[in-house]
Amino acid sequence: MSRVLLTGFEPFGGDELNSSWEAVRLVGQEPPAGLELSVVRLDCVFGRALEQLAAAIRETDPDVVVCVGQASGRLDVTVERVAINLDEARIPDNAGVSRHGTPVVADGPTAYFSALPVKACVAAVRAAGVPASLSYTAGTFVCNHVFYGLMHCIATERPGTRGGFVHVPALPDLPAVTVADGLRALLTTAVRTREDIAMPAGETH
Repeated sequence: MSRVLLTGFEPFGGDELNSSWEAVRLVGQEPPAGLELSVVRLDCVFGRALEQLAAAIRETDPDVVVCVGQASGRLDVTVERVAINLDEARIPDNAGVSRHGTPVVADGPTAYFSALPVKACVAAVRAAGVPASLSYTAGTFVCNHVFYGLMHCIATERPGTRGGFVHVPALPDLPAVTVADGLRALLTTAVRTREDIAMPAGETH
């Protein structure tokens, strides 16, 4: 049975709920068959979120890690492809800290690609009846911070682990139960699929 770690975030920016955690906790209550699933809520705080993620990885020893964050303004589940080594905050994190042009990891690579079969994951979410697309920017706030930190951990400490990041719309743009259905399909595909599929994607601007 594959071990999977799934994370979401606490609310931030004055919101009472964070759609990522609302969906993740529902998946935790009814996980996909055949997976040993652990769910963790991360603080929306630079640095601390990575410490919490690292602790959860040590505790659960996962085969696959999928981190989920909220992306206000997006209307579908977006599977992220690229994490960049940059913290650039338009608003403070939940500890009141703003970062401007700070690397996530000093002297780390400029970027990492997701280690998930991203196109297959998009296709699986769509097949579950949930709108989904591939994204080429995870932003520069705590979501990208966690995505980059996860991929750096995999590259330097856990080469046998696969992982990536997914953004979900803010509530109520897409109900948490709907997002949870998409995440279940995504997790099953992420575990079972090693080679990504060929599918048209990309941006033309």
